[in-house]
Amino acid sequence: MQITIEIPDILGNQLQTNPGNLERKMLELCVIEAYRNALISSGKARELLGFSTRLELDAFFKQRAVDLNYDLSDLKKDLDTLETLQSEGNLATP
Repeated sequence: MQITIEIPDILGNQLQTNPGNLERKMLELCVIEAYRNALISSGKARELLGFSTRLELDAFFKQRAVDLNYDLSDLKKDLDTLETLQSEGNLATP
């Protein structure tokens, strides 16, 4: 999708100093906003931004003060996985 927007001249002049990054910056801002509003998952954000690992996305979000969407159901899934790994002997217990 292609979108055309009008922006104030003062902002446009600042953005024109490095126009090659403008498209990427706009993509990043859109992805961040969509993620913050739970419109896309972290997996989709990673795909859209072209990151190959979750760690890259986490670092990107951390640099931009974006909180990870991690709720109670995510915690329960992680605890279940931990319990399964421990019961199968695939994870040492402290």
